[in-house]
Amino acid sequence: MADVNVVNPEIFKAYDVRGLYPSEVNETAAHDIGGAFASYLGARRIAVTRDMRTSSPGLAEAFIEGARQQGCDVVDYGMMPTDVMYFAVCRDGLDGGAQITASHNPKEYNGIKLVSKGAKPLSGEVGLKEIREMIMARELPPRQPTMGGYERREVVDDYLEHIFRFIDPSIIKPFSCVLDAGSGMGGLIGPKIFARLPCRTSHVAMEVDGTFPHHESNPLIEENRRTVTQRVLDEKADIGIAWDGDADRCFFIDGTGDFVAGDFVTALLAEAFLLKYPGEKIIYDVRASYAVKDLVAQYGGAALMSRVGHAFIKQRMRAEDAIFGGEVTGHYYFRDNFYADNGFIPVLLILELMSRKGQTLAELLAPLREKYFISGEINTKLATMALADEKIAELTARYADGHVYHLDGVSVEYPDWHFNVRKSNTEPLLRLNLEGVTGDIMQRRRDEVLGIIRG
Repeated sequence: MADVNVVNPEIFKAYDVRGLYPSEVNETAAHDIGGAFASYLGARRIAVTRDMRTSSPGLAEAFIEGARQQGCDVVDYGMMPTDVMYFAVCRDGLDGGAQITASHNPKEYNGIKLVSKGAKPLSGEVGLKEIREMIMARELPPRQPTMGGYERREVVDDYLEHIFRFIDPSIIKPFSCVLDAGSGMGGLIGPKIFARLPCRTSHVAMEVDGTFPHHESNPLIEENRRTVTQRVLDEKADIGIAWDGDADRCFFIDGTGDFVAGDFVTALLAEAFLLKYPGEKIIYDVRASYAVKDLVAQYGGAALMSRVGHAFIKQRMRAEDAIFGGEVTGHYYFRDNFYADNGFIPVLLILELMSRKGQTLAELLAPLREKYFISGEINTKLATMALADEKIAELTARYADGHVYHLDGVSVEYPDWHFNVRKSNTEPLLRLNLEGVTGDIMQRRRDEVLGIIRG
């Protein structure tokens, strides 16, 4: 059995800290990360929030203790979604913030998401690497003679005012909406949002419960969407909305019961912004459907491609002063939300777009679904990281007659289809995203590329 007094280096991932509780992520790790985080930032005052997992209160307490021992004041906002922590850091001018969460992972997991001033993310490239090295080398600064202060603060009312500034609530029509928080943090904020709207709501797993009595809080897995999808069909609802565990991502089901791909949501959100703010820049990730750049061009905006990952998207948005950025995995980023991702602003914007155009979600999506045929992300596990590199080299050579680029993995474009294959950050896994101009082309080329990956 693992020694819980020794921090496991494997818990430091590309974008956060994550692992099984308590064998990997535990109070010892949280305490040391709290101290190293405060020390790395030279922070005088930080925010701490936590999700609903049964292990989160203890981990938050240990993290806070570690930070305070470095003389850092902690403002504890309690149990909140991750994007509320981002807002709190910015509203209160803090030096950084931590959310205790394992996001969409099963209940056996927990972790920590970390940001610096202005809600800028720490990642494996900047911040997390230094914190990991400090802890593994046992070079944590000694405990300071004076403990940092501690206070509790409220933030929800101000947060709601902030996100409602993105829309004109007076034009929202009385849609029928089915909400599913997966027993996660969407259950805390979602009902407060809809209390301000004329919509009728029906609830699935909206009670906050870290034991996840209904289903896991990962709406990307089809079985976790079955209840909300069936409820949309049974109630003839206009829209289904599901959140992941820490509610920094949202997902949509249209009135026909079809799940909406993140590429298409990105395209619709870009449209929602460009209708109000013509000519703005939109960031999208390298995996996305051409629907995004085509729709952005149609509305006179500028579509700019980015590497996958929130650190890269946020960095590019800041550099370009882009109004909005989207990833196919359901992360949506907003300039006027400190360039941070948010799981509730997209809900408001989609409802506003439906109201403004007088169309159902299915009607908004129909032109995209008729023109763009996407595979979705298909993962293939390989024996070694080296084999993953070999497969990318093989694909690069095999499709050298296309337009090839290496922004993130390998991407190849032809007139009637294109694909991206990229490696996982943490395991020997290749991720394929492919699109064709017809369903037949998509399926044929998908199987062809998978044949090379898996051959």
